[in-house]
Amino acid sequence: MSSTTSKRKARPAAPRGKKTSNASGTASKKRASTTQQTGDEDITFERGSGNVFADLGLENADELLVKADLAHAINRAIESHKWTQVQASERAGLTQPQVSKIARMRLDDFSQERLQAALRRLGVDVEIVLHVRESGGLGTLKVMAYA
Repeated sequence: MSSTTSKRKARPAAPRGKKTSNASGTASKKRASTTQQTGDEDITFERGSGNVFADLGLENADELLVKADLAHAINRAIESHKWTQVQASERAGLTQPQVSKIARMRLDDFSQERLQAALRRLGVDVEIVLHVRESGGLGTLKVMAYA
């Protein structure tokens, strides 16, 4: 009986060293793909940057990630209090369909400011911290999860 080696790729890897423009308009170098052998299979994968929107090459990736993080915090607050969408909408100053959109991460109709205001109405403190970049380059935008 002969054994065969199968090769499977998790997803196509980007060309090594390909430069892409990130959401803030600066060029970033894509991470190199890695091949790892597990038994009879070779699996090729690429490490992400930590921002799935940037990895997908979307414009305004930093802003999209911030909105997703804020929406996640809203959903976490609602779940932790065991509120229904109607109860949460009354507290957050939103309609029930808007709470449903946030729960499903459909965030096109929401600004960062609106999501921040909803969080505050749900009893979550929103802190904005500024840091000066020593390199002087373009700054980043991120949400730190609450404990």
